[in-house]
Amino acid sequence: MIIATKTESEAVIYDGMGFVEHGAMTLLRKYVLTLSCPDRVGVVAAVSGFVARHSGWITEAQHHSDALAERFFMRQEILADSLTLSLEDFRSAFGAIASEFGMDWRITDSTVRKRVVFLVSKPEHCIYDLLSRWKSGDLAIDIPCVISNHEYFRELVEWHGIPFHHVPVTPETKEAAYDQVMALFDEAQGDTMVLARYMQVLSAKVCDRYRGQIINIHHSFLPSFVGAKPYHQAYTRGVKLIGATCHYVTADLDAGPIIDQDVIRIDHSDSVADLVRYGKDIEKTVLARGLRYHVEDRVLCHGNKTVVFR
Repeated sequence: MIIATKTESEAVIYDGMGFVEHGAMTLLRKYVLTLSCPDRVGVVAAVSGFVARHSGWITEAQHHSDALAERFFMRQEILADSLTLSLEDFRSAFGAIASEFGMDWRITDSTVRKRVVFLVSKPEHCIYDLLSRWKSGDLAIDIPCVISNHEYFRELVEWHGIPFHHVPVTPETKEAAYDQVMALFDEAQGDTMVLARYMQVLSAKVCDRYRGQIINIHHSFLPSFVGAKPYHQAYTRGVKLIGATCHYVTADLDAGPIIDQDVIRIDHSDSVADLVRYGKDIEKTVLARGLRYHVEDRVLCHGNKTVVFR
């Protein structure tokens, strides 16, 4: 692979295959194939053989076999221009193999950006971080809108050229408010909903409708300290590690499949305010990393667990 600089901020990545523009960078177009199925002999051979028969060039391949669940997981990246099949023809032809092995599978185009809708309240650190990563091109997503139960971030969001929707939430209006959130998400053709410190508990209706599509950052190392004020809980307990958890949202509060976690060491001299300050840094990093894994199709769910192909 050759990386040739066009300007100080642009580069061309070229290896003789086709490539496409992606922000300031020129990136190779790839198809990402992910699947899981009952574990048995021949899965890798069948998939790789199918790709090879159609001249596919596999640039990344990762597998995992869960012995306890007797289930197999796979992720492959295939150079799109190497295949003799279109994406739709691939989906049609691969169906026979998928049926034979009982696969749950999907294939996506790396150049089609995921449409991610952010929900936020007043805590600012996660939304600032995500918008900065998006603006710089570090996070390759489209943001069709931001939804908030406060007006607090309207100026910031609209400065970025992103539509902002204020949907107030009170105990009396929750059902109607969440109906509006769902309508806005559907209207925006959203793929993923990110709770960037959205300080509301989503209804079971929302969680069930978008299962596997809603990502939350919880300012605690789950399953410890679930719910409100986890840093106060951690301080009272006298822990020596605090952390953050990025997870999929389910109707069970803070109990969905975990995508990513991280921790930082503390000691007796740290106050609750110190814990909150340290925690904000971890929350930003863990949420951005978990979202990146999700939009790059690196997360496969099975039950309440995930396989994350980093």
